[in-house]
Amino acid sequence: MRCFAVAMACVALAGGAWAECSPDRVELRGEWGTARFTVEVADDPDERALGLMHRESMPSSAGMIFIYEAPQRVHFWMENTLIPLDMIFMDETGTVQRVHENAIPLDRTPIPGGDDILAVLEINGGLAAQIGISEGSELRHPGLPQEVAAWSCAEE
Repeated sequence: MRCFAVAMACVALAGGAWAECSPDRVELRGEWGTARFTVEVADDPDERALGLMHRESMPSSAGMIFIYEAPQRVHFWMENTLIPLDMIFMDETGTVQRVHENAIPLDRTPIPGGDDILAVLEINGGLAAQIGISEGSELRHPGLPQEVAAWSCAEE
């Protein structure tokens, strides 16, 4: 219940300091509303390989965004990851192509993200469904190519 309340607080926030794009934040929007997360950026091979491994917890309003150099087929797994995660896979426009909910901690089974994936957002397991994040939702972040973004940093 506490996690749901925090998630809904993330959705309810609007305007103010969140209006600007920042490397340490992502915003998502859809028919369900808007959500914001404070993120760590994993944009090189070493950072992407480490991801959220070995962490015992993560604040509900936090996550990690993995950004690749070019769209590609991606697979994730949960080896050495101690907390359940939702994985949100996006194309180069920031449009959500797939959501994998509640990835099982320590599981080595590959989790396919699909083809032409440029970014993946990991948040605490179960939050995507609680908030309403689904295929077609849009994410904005300055690490995505703004010239093709479905929701650019220039928009309010």
